[in-house]
Amino acid sequence: MSAVTIAMGKMNRLSVVKEVDFGLYLDGGELPDGRKNEILLPTRYVPRGTKIGDEIEVFIYRDSEDRIIATTEQPYVMVGDFACLKVVSVNKTGAFLDWGLPKDLLVPFDEMEHRMEEGKRYVVGVYVDEETDRITASARLDALLYDESEDDFEEGEEVDLFVANKSELGYKVIVNTSHWGLLHFHEVVRPLKRGERMRGFIKRIRPDGKIDIALHSRGRDKTDEGVESVLRELKNAGGFLPVTDKSTPETINGLFGLSKGMYKKAVGSLYKRKLIVISNDGILLVAEQKKA
Repeated sequence: MSAVTIAMGKMNRLSVVKEVDFGLYLDGGELPDGRKNEILLPTRYVPRGTKIGDEIEVFIYRDSEDRIIATTEQPYVMVGDFACLKVVSVNKTGAFLDWGLPKDLLVPFDEMEHRMEEGKRYVVGVYVDEETDRITASARLDALLYDESEDDFEEGEEVDLFVANKSELGYKVIVNTSHWGLLHFHEVVRPLKRGERMRGFIKRIRPDGKIDIALHSRGRDKTDEGVESVLRELKNAGGFLPVTDKSTPETINGLFGLSKGMYKKAVGSLYKRKLIVISNDGILLVAEQKKA
C-alpha cells in the first residue's frame, strides 16, 4: 500500500507517475477501495523539463468541477491559516474571495459574522469542510481560535502575529494561528492594518487566561531556556530520552522543569537546528552534540 498522504489545501511534494496530452498525473497514494489516487497537474502548471519519476511541489485543492487537482501556484492563504481577502462576488451560495487561484474561495452564509459585500475585504480562516472535503473560509473567527491560554505559551516567548481587527484597547491579533491576543495601542509606534503579519512576544498571560502581546522582547526568550534544559538532560542521559508527545505534563516537568507547551517548542527549535532526531520512542541527540 502506498505511504503517500495528501494534505488538502497545503503544499505537497508528489512524484510524477504518468504523462498525458493535457498534463501530468501525480502519485496521490491509494483510495479507500485500493485504487490508485492519481492527481492531475494541468499542462499550464508543469515546470519545463519535468519527467516521470521527478518529485514536484504542488498545492492540492478541488477545481470548479469538484475534482481533486494540483497546481504549482501558491494561494494567498493555506488551510489552517488566516488572511484578509477581497470579495469578488456574492450569490445564493455565499461570498467568493480572491485567494490567488482560478477557483475562488467560498465563504458560506453560515460562516459570516455579517453579510459580506462585493469589493470589500474581510479577515477569514481557512479549513477543510469535513462533510464536503472542500476548502472553505469562515469569518467566524471566535469559532476557530482559543480565547484563553492554559499551558500553550510562556511569558517572553516569541510568536507569529496576524492583525485581525481593532478594539477600544488596541489591536486584536491572532497568535500562532491558534489564539487571540491583544496588542495595546501604546505598544505600537504606527497604525497597523488588517492582514499585517509580524513577530511579537507574549507580554503577559492574565489571570483570566487572556494574552497580552508586545512587539519587543522584555528580556531573554524563554524558548532558549527550554532548549538549554532539554540539551542538558539529553547529555546527562547519554543522548536519548524516552519522551514523546504522549508523555504527561507531569513527566515532562519532572525531567526538564518545563510546561508541556514550552517543551514542545524547545524540541521543535532543536529539531529545526538539526541538533536532535525525533522518533516514535523519544528524542535522540545527534552524534556531534553528544561530544560537545
